[in-house]
Parts: sequence; structure tokens; C-alpha cells
Amino acid sequence: MARRERPLEGEDGPLLEFAAALRRLRHEAGSPPYRDLAERAHYSVATLSGAAAGRRLPSLDVTLAYVRACGGDAAAWERHWHATAVELAADGAGPGPAGAATPEAPAAQGLPYVGLAPFRAEDAALFFGRERLVEDLFDALTRHRVVALVGASGAGKSSLLHAGLLPRLHADVPAREVTVLTPGPHPLDRARRALAARAEPGTDPGTDPGTGPAADSGTAERVLVVDQFEEVFTVCADPDERSRFVAELVGAARRPGSGCRVVLGVRADFYAHCTRHPELVGVLREAQVVVGPMSAAELRRAVVEPARRAGLTVEGGLQATLVAHAHGQVGVLPLLSHSLLETWRRRRGAALTLDGFHAAGGFEGALAQSAEALYDSLSASQQRLARQVFVHLIALGEGTEDTKRPVDRTELGQDADTRAVLARAAALRLLTLGDGAVELTHEALIRAWPRLRGWLTYDRERLRRHRQLADAARAWEAVGRDPGALLRGAPLALAGELTAGEGPVLTAAEAEFLAAGAAAEAAAGDRARRRTRRLRLLVGALACLLVVAAVATGSAVRAEDEVTRQRNDAVARNLAETSAGVAAAEPGLAVQLGLTAYRLSPTDRTRDGLLSALMTSLPAHGKEVVAVAYRPDGRQLATASGDRTARLWRTRGSGRPDPVATLGGEGAPLRALAYRPDGHTLATAASDGTVRLWDVTDPAHPGAGAVLPARETDVRALAFSPDGRTLATAGAGGGVRLWDVTDPAGPGELTTVPGHRDTVRAVAFSPDGHTLATGGEDTTVRLTDVGDRTRPEPLAVVGGHDTAVFSVAFSPDGRTLATASGGRTPVRLWDLAEPRRPAPLATLTGHTDVVGAVAFGPDGRTLASASDDRTVRLWSVARGARPTPLAILSGHVTAVGSVAFSPDGTVLASGGYDSTLRLAATDLDHALAGACAHTGPRITRAQWASYMPYLDYSPPCSGLERP
Repeated sequence: MARRERPLEGEDGPLLEFAAALRRLRHEAGSPPYRDLAERAHYSVATLSGAAAGRRLPSLDVTLAYVRACGGDAAAWERHWHATAVELAADGAGPGPAGAATPEAPAAQGLPYVGLAPFRAEDAALFFGRERLVEDLFDALTRHRVVALVGASGAGKSSLLHAGLLPRLHADVPAREVTVLTPGPHPLDRARRALAARAEPGTDPGTDPGTGPAADSGTAERVLVVDQFEEVFTVCADPDERSRFVAELVGAARRPGSGCRVVLGVRADFYAHCTRHPELVGVLREAQVVVGPMSAAELRRAVVEPARRAGLTVEGGLQATLVAHAHGQVGVLPLLSHSLLETWRRRRGAALTLDGFHAAGGFEGALAQSAEALYDSLSASQQRLARQVFVHLIALGEGTEDTKRPVDRTELGQDADTRAVLARAAALRLLTLGDGAVELTHEALIRAWPRLRGWLTYDRERLRRHRQLADAARAWEAVGRDPGALLRGAPLALAGELTAGEGPVLTAAEAEFLAAGAAAEAAAGDRARRRTRRLRLLVGALACLLVVAAVATGSAVRAEDEVTRQRNDAVARNLAETSAGVAAAEPGLAVQLGLTAYRLSPTDRTRDGLLSALMTSLPAHGKEVVAVAYRPDGRQLATASGDRTARLWRTRGSGRPDPVATLGGEGAPLRALAYRPDGHTLATAASDGTVRLWDVTDPAHPGAGAVLPARETDVRALAFSPDGRTLATAGAGGGVRLWDVTDPAGPGELTTVPGHRDTVRAVAFSPDGHTLATGGEDTTVRLTDVGDRTRPEPLAVVGGHDTAVFSVAFSPDGRTLATASGGRTPVRLWDLAEPRRPAPLATLTGHTDVVGAVAFGPDGRTLASASDDRTVRLWSVARGARPTPLAILSGHVTAVGSVAFSPDGTVLASGGYDSTLRLAATDLDHALAGACAHTGPRITRAQWASYMPYLDYSPPCSGLERP
């Protein structure tokens, strides 16, 4: 008999509730002794009993092992654990996924790492690895009156200024007056107050300069540090004030006898904006310090030294993993610091371990995991409020990346839910609550949290709809409010959605226009409703009678079979979810669990779970995989990544490919790649507009070929014509360029295909090479006749999408075009029998987020779509107007951004933002039939009892040897 546990002691709270729930789970499992649980869970008796003692929150790994040993739902308990951890963090009870919200610096709280927030002056004791760069900046400031510190978002500029330069300045001259400011919406006022103020003795140099006392200008040396200088372009809306602010700063520093020096912290993607001001051109030419990636030795100091100061050790494997992920990367320091803080919260004793790092979500997943934990802990109304808050704190980029923007606290509301959302987000260090202002702690959150990127995509479209509504309202007023100019049907419904939630604020004229349209449509529908009301009532009554009769007749016969089927379905669903949970650690076991679920209940859901478990998965790059492409002979696969590299792989069907070579590694993150039809040339495109042609005739020794002259700041898509003579490139600006690559060593520009009003995200040639299809952020698809490469002729403009078009693909016969987007029409098929008049064929629904890529199989009967909802879907499109779903493949832990069929159609490759490459066999029946070849050792009785205690032991692959 199991020994009775001690009663839980202490005050009621989330920790005791969690421990009580664990005890209830063990009781429902029959109260097995902890010795038996230890054998199933592979943790000690003391560890498992301590998990339910209520003294501290157990680690996620221990919790899930306890739950599985008791036969509980691991996925549900993982959500429960994250919710409890967030509550503990918000209450300051720790340890949790993030510390409690506090105005104190991390060093003052005893934290060894600052997380997502930049280092402050108070954190100088934790700031390591940038000592040489601090000296370079200090030396530049001693030689020049104005210095620009330039670096990418996430390179650590703010930390370098606050925790590096400020202490160095005070160490050099303790009495030196140093003032820090950020431009904000009215930078000129802030600059004048800062230049007129003198800090009182002992004043924190990082405080708002507007609070300091005024004093007469003197010749004593002072330093003015302008952090986040890019706010001049993103937050300040007045170009005149912007110019005067720049002139005021530079003039104050260069005025004879002023004794003032100025340091500007500038984000690299706003470098071109700075060159528009003559005063800054000389500064950038003569006195700029560039913040580049940290060396391996610097990274190791940044990781190890703060832990050593806190009496902790960093496991060697963790050091190597972190340095490998961050080495050579300029925008990853916030992710590095956040993953270190999350790993510290999951430390084992005094050691930071690799297991704790993986439990926190890994290098890029830790931040997304923290944000998702916050979102999951909120109520439904608070989740809607969180969406409005986070989107409101972001300035949408126009030709640049989106940036954070500080917002006055009063703009977000004062209700209890708003205060709760802000407090929890601040506790997780996702938001920073300053003096009456709220802002994102770091812009890395925009890149790392897929849900936030989805929100931004949606809100961009709402702004576009608002502009369309304003134009329609003005036209209505211009024709004397003629009822014929009112919106009707779908356009009216889409415009009406702007009034929901925290959408744009409508003017009185726009609101009247919407109300008039709704009233007119309601009046037109009333007559039809009156005519059909009686008929509907009669038909409804007859239908109800038929349903009741059918149910009564069949229920007595099928009752027992239905109960059995429902039980099997429920067991199979749980087993399929469990299979997905263990796939990463034990793929062979996952296949056997999935196969058992499918044989128990052969539904689409269990089949898809088994097919997903059978996919080959491997880490392909250090960052997101943005493009995949097969060489035309199918023996080689290329992948491109945001880590600036492309890689070549030798393929083995759907088996694990072998790495052959790595291309690039310098320059900007890659956006796209494509093989020339002869397979000897590979083209890659980067975010800085660079398009490079590589000679891959010998894959093991690829050669760097020609570089096309940069015409755009960001090339998003490229494609070769079927004859290999033409290359199309597209990106920012809306233009598509055609290049003559008959001789890849000497390419030449042919012409530009105009038309799009915004960035072009997709480009494809028809199989005969005469038609070019392009899709862009202006929501349109354009078809162009490129039979004459020097004189392209527009054919048609295709609408139908309500958000940006991210991918286009021709069927092998050229008669069908597939387009991918978001919103209500994620995937659409078009009939191109008459290219000048494309006709809609079908809309494919099912994805729950933006679809970023589509691809036809070589036979033209199958279509694959990849989405931000982390799935790849296969569709049968043999009957173009009636497509049917074939399978849903899961496994990627973040958005899936690229997909490609092998030339023989037997393998589907997908690349995800989780940095992995996945390969799936497309012959579904053959894959299911051969599942047992991928399982490894047969499932043991102990494993069976752990995962399926309610079923008799019956391994699905009995021919395997026992382990």
C-alpha cells in the first residue's frame, strides 16, 4: 500500500493548487507507490514526491514525467505548468519563466542576466564581452565632437551605451556631466531641455533630462547620449522638427567653446535616412563606430562571467551550443540574454545546463515560449486586449523593419484588465513600464513571436481597408449621397469589420456612409425574407421530424457499437497527440504510438499524425529556413536561411540527406533561391538586394559566380525561365526585373516589368516561358506576356485576396495558377485557359494562419501549401473546381515558410522558421504500409503500460527484435 503523503502546508495560491492537482492525478491512477512511478518516469522517488509537495514549482521535465507515469494528458499539463509559472512570476513567487515585475535592475535583484531588456548603468557589473568596443567608442568620442554608434537591431547598442560607455565616462572624469535621452514624438523639445540642463550631483545619468534643473551654459565638458536615434524617423511625424533637431544637436557640439560632445545610437537599417541630413553625412563619414557580431571569445565571456559572479557554473555543452548559435550573428544578443535568463530559472543547483536550455525553448524558441505562456495565461477578453496593446506599441516600417514605439500609458486604458495585461507582460520582461510610458522591451519580440507577426499582417490590411472606405465615402458625398454609390454585400461586410475591437477610429462621414449602406441592404433583404419565411418554417418542421425519426430508428441498433467507436476514437486521439509529443526525442517510439492509434481508429487525424511522425527531420541552419529547391535531376536539394547561408544536400529519397557544401555566410540574410534548369547554376537573393549566381556543377566545390547589380533594397523572390536564358528578380519597390543569364558569368539587365504598388513577394514563369506571374503586398497577382523579353506586355490583374500574396505557382500544363495569401482566401486556384481573362476555380480553406508557399506536384494532380499555422497541407486538385484535402503534416514548431516537391514527385520538402528541414514521402498508402521499417526497437511492456495502460500489450510491429 502506498504511504500517505503529508498534508499540504502554506497559504492558498497557484503553487499549492498545482501540487494538489498532481496528487489528484496520482489518486485517479490508483495511488501507485512512488517507487513504481520512479521506474516509469526515470526520476528518483525524492524528485517525484517533491514535485507534489507544494514547496516549489517542479521543472517542466519532472512534471511531464510525473504526469505520464500516472497516465495523464501531457499536453494539457504542459499548458497548466506554463500558466502556473506565469502566475508565480506575476506574484513575485518565482521561480517561473520570468522574474517578477520590478523597477530594480537585474543586478540589484540578484539576477545574473538581464533577459530581453537592455543593460542599464546599474547592470555594468553584469556587462561582459564588449570591453574592446567600449574603448573604441570612448576613443572616438575623445577625438570627435559627434560620434555615431551604428548597429543592427539586437546588436546591443543600448546596452553598450548604458552599461559600457556611461561607466567608462564617469571612471575617466567622475564629475563629467552625462545626459541620456531618446527622441520620442517631439525630439526638439527634449534636445533643448537636455542642452539647457545640468545634472545634480548623484543624479542617475539615465534619467529623463527634462527633470534636471536649468543652468547657464558653461565650458565644462558634458556628454549628450541620444539612444534609439531612429525614433526621429519612426515616432516624430514632423519633417521640419526632425531637421531642426538634427541641426540643434550637431550645432551644439560643434559650436566653439560649447564643451559638449554628442553620441548617437542609430539602427543600421535607418542609415540611409540619416544621409538625407547634411549635418549627419560628415559625422557618418568621419566618426562612426560600427557594432558588429561578437567573437567567440567575447560571447563566452558574456555567457560565463555573469554566472561566475553569481556563484554559478555554465555546463560546457551549453556554452558550446550558445556560442555556436550566436557566433557571427549581429541581431541575436537579446535572444541570447533571454534564453540565458530562462535557462537560469531552470537551473539544476548551481549549474546552468543544456537540458534547462532546451526546456526553456532553445535559442529562438525561449522568447516565443515566454510570450505564448503569457498569452495562454490570459482570459479570452484579456487575450483580445493583449493583441491591441502589442500592435499599438509597434511602428509599421515603410521600406524598413517594423520598430517599437513608446506609447503614453493613458492611450491604452485604465481598466483592470489592461492593468493586468501590462503587469504580466512586464513581469515576463516583454514590456517595459517607464514614467507614464509603455514600450516593447526589445524589437526582437517582433521577429521571434509568430503570433505577433500574424497580428501585424492582419492590422496592415485593416489600415488598407480603412483607406478604401474613406475613398468610397468621399465618392458618395460627391454624387449627392446617391444610394447607388453605397457599399453592398461582401465589400460592406469587410468595411463593417473596421468597427470591431480596437480598429481605426472612423470619422462621422465614414460612419454615416457605413450606416446608410447597412440600412439599404437591410431594406432590400426584408422583402425577400417576408416572402420565404413561411416556406422556411414548413421545411424546417419537416426536417426536424425526419431527423427525430431517423435518430429514433437507428439509436437502438447502433448504441453499443457507437460507444465502442467513441471510446476507440478518444483513445486514438490522445495517443496521436502523445506520439507528436515524443517525436523529437524518440522518433521510433513515436511511429509505433502513431501506428497503434491509426490501427485502433483509422481516421484522418490519426493517419495525419502517423504520417507526420514518419517525416525525416533535421536541423538545417542556425536560423529560419526561408527557401528550399530541388535540382532538376532530383539528386540535390538546396536550402536558404536567414543565417546568411545556403546549403547543398545530397538527397536519398525521403531519408536523411547528406550535407555537401555551404554557400555564403557573409552579407545579409537570404530571402530566396532557385536552380537554373540545367542544374549547373544556383541563384540566391538577399535582404540587402544582392543576387548572386553560384556555379554548382561540382556540388562539393561550388564557385561564387556573378553578382547582379543591386536595384532594390530587399529581393524577396526570383525564378529562372524554363529555357534558362532569363532570370526574374522581385522585391521592394513593386518592380520585377528581367536579366539575360544565357551566359551566367556575364549576366545583363533586360528590362523592368512595372505594375505592383508595393513589395513583390512572389514570381513564377509558366511552363512554356511566355507568361510571368507575380504576387505582391498590394494584394494583387499580375500576369505579363514575356515572350519578347525586352518588351513585356501586361495581360491581366487578378484580385480576390484580402491580404498580401506571398507565393504563386503554375501547374505543369500551365492551365492553372495557385496563389497563397492570408485572411479569408489563404489559397486560390485560377483557370488560365485565357490568360487575359483568368477565371476563379476554387478557394482552399483549412489553414488557420497566413499561407506563405504553394507548390504543384510534377503530375499536376497534387498541391502542397505551407502556413504560419505550423502545418503543411496536401490537396488533390485533379478536379480543379473541386479540390479535396489529402493530408495535414505537422511537426514544425514554428511557421513553415517554404515547400517543394522532388522532380519525380515522391518526396515533399518543407523548411520552417524553427531552422529545420523536413522530408515526407508523398505516396501516403506506401508510407503507411512501410511504417514499421522506421520504428527501431519494439515498444516494451513498460513503455506500453506507461502510454497505454488501458490497452492489452500488442506491439504494432511484432517482427521487430526486442531491445
